[in-house]
Amino acid sequence: MNKKQKKVLLRIIIAALLMVALEFLPVTGRMRFLLFMVPYLVIGYDILKKACKGIWNRQVFDENFLMAAATVGAIALGEYTEGVAVMLFYQIGELFQSYAVGKSRKNISDLMDICPDYANVEIEGKLVQVAPDEVEVGTVIVVQPGEKIPIDGVILEGKTTLNTSALTGESLPREAGAGDEVISGCINMSGLLKVETNREFGESTVSKILELVENSSSKKSRSENFISKFARYYTPAVCIGAVALAILPPLVQMLFLGMAPGWGQWVYRALTFLVISCPCALVISIPLTFFAGIGGASREGVLVKGSNYLETLAQTKYVVFDKTGTMTQGVFEVVGIHHNEMPDRQLLEYAALAECRSSHPISKSLRKAYSGELDESRVGDVEEIGGNGVVARVDGVTVAVGNNKLMERLGVSFAPCHQVGTIVHVALDGNYAGHILISDLLKPNAEEAVRALKNAGVSRSVMLTGDEKRVADQVAAELGIAEVYSELLPADKVAQVEKLLEEKPEKAKLAFVGDGINDAPVLSRADLGIAMGGLGSDAAIEAADIVLMDDDPLKISKAIKIARKCIRIVYQNIYFAIGIKLVCLLLGAAGIANMWMAIFADVGVMVIAVLNAIRALFVKKL
Repeated sequence: MNKKQKKVLLRIIIAALLMVALEFLPVTGRMRFLLFMVPYLVIGYDILKKACKGIWNRQVFDENFLMAAATVGAIALGEYTEGVAVMLFYQIGELFQSYAVGKSRKNISDLMDICPDYANVEIEGKLVQVAPDEVEVGTVIVVQPGEKIPIDGVILEGKTTLNTSALTGESLPREAGAGDEVISGCINMSGLLKVETNREFGESTVSKILELVENSSSKKSRSENFISKFARYYTPAVCIGAVALAILPPLVQMLFLGMAPGWGQWVYRALTFLVISCPCALVISIPLTFFAGIGGASREGVLVKGSNYLETLAQTKYVVFDKTGTMTQGVFEVVGIHHNEMPDRQLLEYAALAECRSSHPISKSLRKAYSGELDESRVGDVEEIGGNGVVARVDGVTVAVGNNKLMERLGVSFAPCHQVGTIVHVALDGNYAGHILISDLLKPNAEEAVRALKNAGVSRSVMLTGDEKRVADQVAAELGIAEVYSELLPADKVAQVEKLLEEKPEKAKLAFVGDGINDAPVLSRADLGIAMGGLGSDAAIEAADIVLMDDDPLKISKAIKIARKCIRIVYQNIYFAIGIKLVCLLLGAAGIANMWMAIFADVGVMVIAVLNAIRALFVKKL
């Protein structure tokens, strides 16, 4: 509990004790009024102040105005105990709500407590701690055991075990050594590391994650927007209703029925009506539910960029997957070289040199398979053809490395391969030189992820890939995906997703899951874009609405369950709060409900709704 909350608690205790004590004092009249004003002002001065500010700023109709009007009116009618009690219980409810929100924020900040305080830079043989945002790209930093990695980079020296739980939700540590990329926010658990930074701090993983979490509450869901609009019209409407309740029935009694007007009775009913009508439960609990849902997802390594995306995720019925790096590991290995007349290593050298400047996983696998020094000065005139391959000059020879489409584009006859895998054809000066067979492995949880989505109510799973048909068909069969489209360029993927968007039912939502630069247009076009945050490209993460920090597709079904639980809680609170208030408003207007029932309808309902809302923060394990 923070200082502000402790101060409010102290005021509540003092006001409650004074109110109880005054009930037993044998005082009446003006002295009783003056004595009761002490606990009333102790507990309610801030509410009265906010109500006055609202009136001054022409923003009259809010919960502060309702509480002020109701309690001042009750005291004016001589109901001192009830006036103080309404303000007292309202403050108790506000304190409880403040504590609940603070608790959920703390849980999220603890989960995302990954921002480093400093980076160790070696200057003149001594380690100097500098602010991470002052470290330039290419700087060698030292990360000691127990410290957080402050900036993304590549390990130059050292071997360690990394704790990535704050980023991915994964409890198992990861081994890392020289040559491995490391991302900021991970904790170095064992060895001393020297890391060469490859990004500025503002562009590092930790900065982007914190930015996503901080901005997530700015994108409101339809439910939150509805509640905001509802409160905007609801509050003035009930104020007008309360005024009408206080004035019209007495006038009817006096003018048409010839009865005594009974102003005090009807004003009391109107004040009760005002207390009951306060929309605190809805205005507070709905945003809190979404905030807690985003926190629960973050705990599982799923970053949701806004509550509107959480709502869309709950309605997802179609999931479209990219293949490479999404459902497969994206770790390609050369498993064969066929139809070549020159030595295998020479053909591999030509291919590796032509692809030496590409960051594509296939290019990396060619360089890894060659395992020798590559002199990039031997390479020139590199042309990368999206969805086809690369053409480059190596030692004066024109080397074309790519798929069937590249060979057809260049008019080169090529030999088909009867084994399943990714086929990389190589042509030298327009003559076919052979092909290299590369295989990619499924992610450990990929097959289970597809089954889990079906169990979660996803009616249609589709796979899109730029790979050749037989490779795509085999992977889809292993995953249990019946619908697969292969040999697609980035524009083809967008067209296919647009076709699926037209086919799906209006209320069903389509999510696309991808990781590469070429997936960014599709991620933006789908109802919901889900990107792999560990190995995924910056463009894909930027375009996506949800990011899986450990690249585990099994987390998609988990995220859907979190989103649906969150939406269920939202509607539970809406129906509960509105239902109770409507009943109590009718009872209040009829004179059956008194001020104490009004307190329950306001504060009690708010406390129950807030308690229900924070359930969204806690997620059962699969």
